[in-house]
Amino acid sequence: MNKPFVHLHNHSDYSLLDGAAKTKNLVHQALQFGMPALALTDHGNLFGAIEFYTTAREAGIKPIIGIEAYITPASRHDRKPPSRGSVANHITLLAENETGYKNLIKLTSAAYLEGFYYKPRIDFELLESLREGLIALSGCPKGLIADAIYRDQPDRAREMAGRLTEVFGKGNFYMEIMDHGLDIERKQMPELIKLSRELDIPLVATNDTHYLCRDHAEAQDAMVCIQTGKTIEDDKRLKFSTNELYLKSPAEMYELFADHEDALRRTLEIAERCNLEFKFGDNYLPNFPLPAGYSEMDLLREKAFEGAKLRFHNVDERIENRLEKELKIIENTGFPGYFLIVADLVNAAKDMGIPVGPGRGSAAGSLVSYCLRVTNIDPLQYNLLFERFLNPERVSMPDIDIDFSDRERDRIIRYIREKYGDDSVCQIITFGTMAAHAVVRDVGRVMGMSFDEVDRIAKMIPEELKITLEDALRRRPDLKKLADNDKKIGKLIEISLVLEGLCRHASTHAAGVVIAPGNLTDYLPLFRSPRKDEITTQFDMGGVEKIGLLKIDILGLRTLTVIQDALEMIERHTGEKIDLDAIPLDDRDALEVFAGGETVGIFQFESSGMREYLRKLRPETIGDIVAMNALYRPGPMEMIDDFIDRKHGRIEVRYQHPILEPILKETYGVMVYQEQVMQIASEMGGFSLGGADMLRRAMGKKKAEVMEQQKEKFLDGARKKGIDSKVAETVFDQMAKFAGYGFNKSHSVGYGILAYQTAWLKAHYPREFMAATLTSVMTNSDRVAIFLEECRRMKIPILPPDVNSSGVGFTVVDEGIRFGLAAVKNVGVGAVEAIIEARAEGPFTSLGDFLDRVDKKATNKRLVESLIHAGACRTLPGQPEQQLAVLEPTLELVSKMEAERASGQMGLFGVAEDALPAGDERFPELPASYEQWGPGVYLEFEKEYLGFYISGHPLDRYAEELDAFTSASSADFEERQAECGGQLFLGGLISTRRIFFDRRGRESCVITLEDRLGSVDIFVFNEVFARHREIVEPGSSVLVSGKFSRRERDERGKVIADWVMSLDRVRDDSGVGVELKIEAERTGEAELKSLQEILLRHGGDNPVFLRVVEPNGSYLLKSRELRAAPTDELLAELRKLLGERKVALGYHPRHARHDQPNGGGNGYGVRGLMATDKANGGNGGVRRGYGQ
Repeated sequence: MNKPFVHLHNHSDYSLLDGAAKTKNLVHQALQFGMPALALTDHGNLFGAIEFYTTAREAGIKPIIGIEAYITPASRHDRKPPSRGSVANHITLLAENETGYKNLIKLTSAAYLEGFYYKPRIDFELLESLREGLIALSGCPKGLIADAIYRDQPDRAREMAGRLTEVFGKGNFYMEIMDHGLDIERKQMPELIKLSRELDIPLVATNDTHYLCRDHAEAQDAMVCIQTGKTIEDDKRLKFSTNELYLKSPAEMYELFADHEDALRRTLEIAERCNLEFKFGDNYLPNFPLPAGYSEMDLLREKAFEGAKLRFHNVDERIENRLEKELKIIENTGFPGYFLIVADLVNAAKDMGIPVGPGRGSAAGSLVSYCLRVTNIDPLQYNLLFERFLNPERVSMPDIDIDFSDRERDRIIRYIREKYGDDSVCQIITFGTMAAHAVVRDVGRVMGMSFDEVDRIAKMIPEELKITLEDALRRRPDLKKLADNDKKIGKLIEISLVLEGLCRHASTHAAGVVIAPGNLTDYLPLFRSPRKDEITTQFDMGGVEKIGLLKIDILGLRTLTVIQDALEMIERHTGEKIDLDAIPLDDRDALEVFAGGETVGIFQFESSGMREYLRKLRPETIGDIVAMNALYRPGPMEMIDDFIDRKHGRIEVRYQHPILEPILKETYGVMVYQEQVMQIASEMGGFSLGGADMLRRAMGKKKAEVMEQQKEKFLDGARKKGIDSKVAETVFDQMAKFAGYGFNKSHSVGYGILAYQTAWLKAHYPREFMAATLTSVMTNSDRVAIFLEECRRMKIPILPPDVNSSGVGFTVVDEGIRFGLAAVKNVGVGAVEAIIEARAEGPFTSLGDFLDRVDKKATNKRLVESLIHAGACRTLPGQPEQQLAVLEPTLELVSKMEAERASGQMGLFGVAEDALPAGDERFPELPASYEQWGPGVYLEFEKEYLGFYISGHPLDRYAEELDAFTSASSADFEERQAECGGQLFLGGLISTRRIFFDRRGRESCVITLEDRLGSVDIFVFNEVFARHREIVEPGSSVLVSGKFSRRERDERGKVIADWVMSLDRVRDDSGVGVELKIEAERTGEAELKSLQEILLRHGGDNPVFLRVVEPNGSYLLKSRELRAAPTDELLAELRKLLGERKVALGYHPRHARHDQPNGGGNGYGVRGLMATDKANGGNGGVRRGYGQ
């Protein structure tokens, strides 16, 4: 039997980058030791309190909640560095009961909000007011008493001991002793024991646990190095000179403190006194203000039925019954206040003109939400289920996530603060953890390993979400072999395995906001980040929900900002006021945006993979769009081809039983939505919808025992309905397979409608939509490049910025879309607003007029130079070269004029200003003779000052080559690499080159290849570099073949080059020819004869290819007799004859058997005319195909 001992001083990974143990592992180890209780005392915070409490209770161990607080003997408000020692000492505080826990909450909150100075500090003033219910231990060697002993201040040590006894009262303060074999402890312990006896302070022995076992000391040391940015070899770094900070067994503790067994037994006495019970299951919602005589339910019912009349005009029996059912569930589950609070928030936003999304998550399945205007989706129209949102058989707080314009999110949070009070509202914390790739890089860095070596190891870890090192070692024998055979790499992996998954940092959750019924610190502790002046909870989303506080996800959605800006531009430009809620959902033009895969800029449908599937699917209804949104995700993606084939009749749609047809008909017999699983369980298995939701959840978790029970229930229900057991079993198994990755239909409908609205805008108001889209990503050059290219594809002219017509962002003008002035380098929003304000008096007539009228505080020489270089002064007299020549003297003149106006003096030369020449004649004349820039100079200045080429592009001359021979662009190469088996063909301009040497001293380089959409890094290693060195130079336009490479899942990929070719030489390749698309049944004899004449007229040495399209397929032919020079002139003439999208360059070096000429059925016949060989049936080259 174990001797009585409980660990009272333990740090988890919530002591960020200091504690190297998960709470669950500490609990498990304590359980193995047979300990009845365990304390958690993280540094200054309660981050892990809820997680620890829950884990310990589930394990049958009593949890003791505490903190190791930072305490300053002076005032917590004092921010002066101390003359000696650190900014704070330590003290261990344990919650004896609920009062003590609440005081811990207030103490740690005040430490962050009031006392933060390097560390979150409390002081004696706080301790004296918040001591009730707390047990205090004097702390580690950095404690107030121990530190005074270490500094040879015995009187101060005695004073601190007396003061702490006085604060907490006799029996509530303990002298804490530790022994980790440290010199400082050997000095402190005898004096601490002596003081304990002299002052009658009970002695307690603890271990300063920072990791699970002795073997983890090295990992914790590496973690501290990660925190401090040092390497393990650095002698001057912060270091624990011991490996004893682990969770010791009771036997080890009794061996260590053999002379002080009473101090060990006292830990159990303290543990027995600590009896904190959390009351999970209760909810604490803020009180919603009610009219006199109303309950929350009365008001909710009234508002729901009033809303129903506005939504439906005629509230029929079906609507009334659904409302009554939902209201009854809401009343029974006790959440009417929740709906009132959320409805008030959403409607306040709408009244303020803030865009709100149509619905997100399962809330769109609620008719009450629709009638309250919380959502904008009629759940009856789309057959959405309320029980998927609020299950009466599994009561938990509803979860309504709301999308707002990302520009207005702060206004919403401000409204909530004003409504419920600053003390009752704040955002929620989230914790970043050390994932597999990142931890290997972190540990490798602190071990002093070279970047290349660590990079090589990290790349061996598979690129998968949630991949673990353990999985990687099992699946990559080469990685395991490396770790086994190389001592240093083995150590890297060993340490990384310990640290993987531990918390690394705290930040603010992107959406979560908590609202309490009173002061937040009555319910949970608060945190203020030292990097941002932003207050959050100390509990994460799970913890906030667990303690029953109201949590609302308030998300900022860029798409809503785009829609708002587009609608405002449409009204400003055309006078039309568009109501997107009133547009038809079967608009042919909007659906064609999806069917053509032209969804760049369309919410949730932008990726190249999605666009490919859309072209195959050719959606004809909003239902097709909603389903595609649900299917294009990991898991269900494997069903997309089946879905498409069923839609187009290539696969017959069959149902296992007639009951399934009305449920699955809209998705062509494929299970796409979670709601379909619920409906099948209800209609076939006899489940209630609440029970069906429970079944869906169980299927998703794949718990064998639960699944077996649910299966029996389902089969029994099916038998009662007279359904064959084999059929029912087959259906159940299909449901079980699908449920793991089925998607929430309510969410898909909401986002499908949002996508449709953006497509409608793109189809009917393309300039306004694209201008709004460009403005929304103005600070992201990669995204701007993608949307500029899309504008070019849509034939929307992009105009340079202009001081006389540009706004802050992109704007619509009669000629196209004009760049915003804020996009110009060195020009801020404040300066643009000053320009717009001055322009309100009339357009600027000259550079001098511009400089004279715009607020001088907002402009300077550098800003104006940037505007001129960017082409923003083209509507002013003179060329940019001339304007730059007179800029300085004009600035000087304007400055003098301004100074004389301010002083009330006479004008220049001692005469009144109105006696000077009128208007622009006052300013220096533009020089008649000046050095003119060439077109290339203008382009380079556009690139430098706008980040993009506007009036042209250096790659324009290679448009044919790039269209024909690239398989991807800088924007989509990461997605396309999977389709291409990792082999990519990219083309562009080399903007930078960095040479480096490998271990054998061989030269390699990394180049930045720019195309119209952005840039990609390409590694050109030694042999390839040596072969192509003369063209791998900055300024070269090249075609690159290479393989995709990426170090970490969340970072941008790169390309490893196999070969490089100058774009100037592509058409010189003997395999490159002209490729023509011929539709056999539509191409007449006269057209074929004209085609032959054109080709003969442009004779040359390159091949001619025909891709012949027939009703039953297509094939590729190569002419045996005709050859042509693939010039731009030939291509233009051929396009005039055949059509824009039927002519391109092609490359097909491999050919199949010779094929005899065929007379065909149209005179010459295609083969007869061309005298062809039948070529390789596939592409043979790298063309992306016609019409893309």
